Amino acid sequence: MTLPPDRQFTGNGPHLEAMSRPSSAGAGGGGLGAGKPGGGKHGGSGSSAAAAAAAAAAAAAAVAAAAGVGSVAGSGSVTPSSAVSLSSAGLPGQSPELTALFECPVCFDYVLPPILQCQAGHLVCNQCRQKLSCCPTCRGPLTPSIRNLAMEKVASTLPFPCKYSSAGCLLTLHHSEKPDHEEVCEFRPYTCPCPGATCKWHGSLEAVMPHLMHAHKSITTLQGEDIVFLATDINLPGAVDWVMMQSCFSHHFMLVLEKQEKYEGHQQFFAVVLLIGTRKQAENFAYRLELNGNRRRLTWEATPRSIHDGVAAAIMNSDCLVFDTSIAHLFADNGNLGINVTISMC
Repeated sequence: MTLPPDRQFTGNGPHLEAMSRPSSAGAGGGGLGAGKPGGGKHGGSGSSAAAAAAAAAAAAAAVAAAAGVGSVAGSGSVTPSSAVSLSSAGLPGQSPELTALFECPVCFDYVLPPILQCQAGHLVCNQCRQKLSCCPTCRGPLTPSIRNLAMEKVASTLPFPCKYSSAGCLLTLHHSEKPDHEEVCEFRPYTCPCPGATCKWHGSLEAVMPHLMHAHKSITTLQGEDIVFLATDINLPGAVDWVMMQSCFSHHFMLVLEKQEKYEGHQQFFAVVLLIGTRKQAENFAYRLELNGNRRRLTWEATPRSIHDGVAAAIMNSDCLVFDTSIAHLFADNGNLGINVTISMC
């Protein structure tokens, strides 16, 4: 529904990051999203490989023996040993020392299966390995790839701390569970949710709103479950973003309208709502975006995305309200486009 003029907010000043400071508008107010062009689209060599592999396997076997790990098969899949607990008490006094052996010398995260070594037996994690031309420890060649099954066997018996342990996460996990947990870990730092790549800030979830209010003071924040998001000057050339905030149900939501060429030569508008919160919190809400006018109506309803996922992922998957410039002109009034936004609890 389109709100009457006395319940809409208008203003001036095109700016890509135009969200806004908290306003005095009451529930059901409207908002202005001002666009800014140019946003959007946003050392020596080792011995032979066979000899090095054998030596590394023997060294790893000795470590495994100290940890109470059985013999290692020369081929086949590596499975966790059921005899060793993965709790922090499973290997009293040994886990920190053993897990330290798996630290990557480049990023200081852990080298986890599949574990590859250089010809001299040094380990580096797979992510860093893809960016290196030589071993960071001995400067020797990293090819051909040599898989260290013995160290993989040891890794399968150890609990590894979450990579965000320094931020407060106390979990230790089996290496196979570690990546999935870290994707949703509540201690994972959040990046600035503003579209584009101009702001490099990152911090805790609790610090996101203070950051927005301090560093992006032009952003408009409106109170209420139903508002009108008014994007001005939608005919601006190039890639443009319009951003504002909506506050209701004791949470803050970011509303983003982005114009860009997802496909060359075809400009489109993408509208999405993000929750300043976790993915789990986002599941408690639903939002509706509606273009209404000239006896036409276009509606999109969905669950808001967490700022953990960001705007780019929604646009990439078209998981948002998508319309082209010709449709935008059907609903626009003198180059300004009003989008009715309704937030509800599930």
